[in-house]
Amino acid sequence: MIISASRRTDIPAYYSDWLLARIKERYVYVRNPMNIHQISKINLEPDVVDCIVFWSKNPKPMLDKLKFIKEYPYYFQFTLNPYGGDIETRLPYKDETLETFMRLSDTIGPQKVIWRYDPVLLNETYTISYHSDKFYEFAGKLKGYTEKVTFSFIDFYKKIAENIKLAGICEITNEEKHTIADNFSRAAKECNLFIDACAEDVDLSKYNIARAGCIDDRLVAKIIGRNFIAQKDKSQRLECRCVKSVDIGEYNSCPNGCVYCYANYSQNSVKNNFSNRDISSPLLIGKMKDRDIIAERKGSSDKTPQKEFF
Repeated sequence: MIISASRRTDIPAYYSDWLLARIKERYVYVRNPMNIHQISKINLEPDVVDCIVFWSKNPKPMLDKLKFIKEYPYYFQFTLNPYGGDIETRLPYKDETLETFMRLSDTIGPQKVIWRYDPVLLNETYTISYHSDKFYEFAGKLKGYTEKVTFSFIDFYKKIAENIKLAGICEITNEEKHTIADNFSRAAKECNLFIDACAEDVDLSKYNIARAGCIDDRLVAKIIGRNFIAQKDKSQRLECRCVKSVDIGEYNSCPNGCVYCYANYSQNSVKNNFSNRDISSPLLIGKMKDRDIIAERKGSSDKTPQKEFF
């Protein structure tokens, strides 16, 4: 079983103390986003958890806590974008984020830190030329600190339509996508980075850009040193190559304040949820309620007995 921590919120940045408490207790509760009174109990025993995939724009608060999760294989999906406070309203300055990226890589190794340039969006400020220059700049600075970069183009979800409109973000044409992909591919090649695209329906293979699997069974196999067999995650889009995982986050709980974020669609809910976090609770947000029903979600390792050789 792979734990995703988390596509829904930035656990390393804001909830790492809670996560360590859950690892110590060896279980976590997760509310069903479609039925808030339905709760799954997730087993966090090391012999069940094959890998933890962390998603973060600022894992700095977790750097001094990594020693407490050494029983678990893990890697980071680390998002570093070129946007200012108009788009990513509560993130550190880029120089600080770059330093955090390098420190994390020095600690756990470049294979376990995936750079995400995600999403690419266009408006009057953030043009194709701007993205090409910044991608090249970041790629040069991160050379040797990561082995792979994953990018994607912005998705226009209805729940963030007002944010998109206020930021002046426009649709990206196929021609523009190809131009951006070509520029990114050239920069990645120069900096010895493997490059792939996350859940894109446009074919970018002629630029040597693969389809991404962010929850990546091949990388997990390398990290754990064993063959690893997992099914494709059918809950994700057709173009997504991710394998199955269990996400332990909660929507409307990330204070990063990114205008393009599909996981936050109510800033009032984010504020209320964040104020209701409780390190002692098995739930990321709040405590159990009278009508809650807990069901233990069976999980097992997908490792095979055979060791892998690379």
